[in-house]
Amino acid sequence: MRAVQVPRAGGEFELVERELPEPGAGEVRVTVQACGVCHSDMFAKEGVMGDATPFPIVPGHEIVGVVDAVGEHVRGDWKPGDRVGVGWFGGACYHCESCRRGDFITCANGRIPGVTFDGGYADAVVVPADALARVPEELSSEEAAPLLCAGVTTYHALRSSVVRPGDRVAVLGIGGLGHLAIQFAARMGCEVVAISRGTAKADLAKQLGAHVHVDSQATDPGEALAAMGGATVVVATATEGGAISALVPGLAPRGQLIVVGAAETPLTIEAMSLIGPAAQVAGHPSGTSKDSEDTLNFSRITGVRPMIETMPLEQAAEAYARMMANDARFRMVLTTGN
Repeated sequence: MRAVQVPRAGGEFELVERELPEPGAGEVRVTVQACGVCHSDMFAKEGVMGDATPFPIVPGHEIVGVVDAVGEHVRGDWKPGDRVGVGWFGGACYHCESCRRGDFITCANGRIPGVTFDGGYADAVVVPADALARVPEELSSEEAAPLLCAGVTTYHALRSSVVRPGDRVAVLGIGGLGHLAIQFAARMGCEVVAISRGTAKADLAKQLGAHVHVDSQATDPGEALAAMGGATVVVATATEGGAISALVPGLAPRGQLIVVGAAETPLTIEAMSLIGPAAQVAGHPSGTSKDSEDTLNFSRITGVRPMIETMPLEQAAEAYARMMANDARFRMVLTTGN
């Protein structure tokens, strides 16, 4: 089979031929149809997680395909021909403190496709059966792939928050995560405020479902939100800590700032800006395979779709470079032709 691997930390992508992997106990093999290219693929590319990443590694954790082999002792009714997806959640240990409390996404020994074991930049991938989500027929493989990371991250963050229909939600950043967060919040019945630098994406934000666009270069976004009455939830997808911190004054009493974008600079927040309004700042990881399945079903029902560009597997290096350079609107997806 074809696979695109990284031979060592910081190495270049290599298109290679590998033996077709066989599923072990509790595992299934999936014939890959599409795999999203996510910023977190740099964890594998650059060896960010150290010894947790075995090199050479095949990146990719936004995988959609078809089950074609089932190993022994697989629980559930998974069978060849099932259409499935695999996201950031690649299985839990079920014995650490988090797992014993049922919080599988924070498992201390959680596995990640494309980071701790080979992922979806390939014709086939072997994954634990508990990492599988069923993919609705109404979603194409290319559309479904980004929903398994960017999608579940933003959808699950919103539904796990204090927000309710009719509340005000602000989304910072209109990119791979943000353009989905806007859609999800709008479909949940919220008033949506999109925040970005400049006005280039203002019309797009409203097409996606935003009711208001705030240009953070022309006005202080925290003050703008406060003038509206504050946001019950702010979903921060930006990668600049200062831009995220500036939104805390825009939270409504008991509002939540939920950080889902990996800020490259620190957040700086005054204590009283949290204490007085009883506001919260929280991080949010992705979601389990069931959360991914819920995300896909919500998207099927409501019409939420990612904006994507596709490239064949052989052009993985170019797709990755475009993603890293933000030269895509908004998600790159590799296709295999399977």
